[in-house]
Amino acid sequence: MEYMTIQEAATKWFISERRIQVLCMRGRLPGATKFGRQWAIPANTDKPEDARIKSGKYIKHCAVT
Repeated sequence: MEYMTIQEAATKWFISERRIQVLCMRGRLPGATKFGRQWAIPANTDKPEDARIKSGKYIKHCAVT
């Protein structure tokens, strides 16, 4: 299997390297593994969808009791 680095993914997907690090840490990139201090992302991985809320309506994360 062929892998790409965070820098290569940032260039390919037009997003920042830090954003890709966060996606890797949160498990949003399937198959991404960490080797020491570096992330290895499978080369055939597609850019994940943007999960941010764009409607302006925020979801409450904790229930009020």
